[in-house]
Amino acid sequence: MCLAIPGKIISVEVPEDGGLKTAVVDFGGILKNICIEWVEATPGEYVLAHAGVALTTIDIKEAEETLKDFEIIACHSESINPKDHVQ
Repeated sequence: MCLAIPGKIISVEVPEDGGLKTAVVDFGGILKNICIEWVEATPGEYVLAHAGVALTTIDIKEAEETLKDFEIIACHSESINPKDHVQ
């Protein structure tokens, strides 16, 4: 199973030498440079990314709801013991 994270495209770079198209993406305050070669997206749009590659675009409402869910999980992660969830 994979986990894709929503992020907002800040800027796009299309290399003149024919390399892969990349973008600076904001993942909840963390900026990363990822490959967006196979996704049509522009600054201000959201993408789902996994392992440094944009998989698809995502609408702003869904992206913000998902980021909010991640914040909730992060806030409660200290009180979660993984051993309590293993059968």
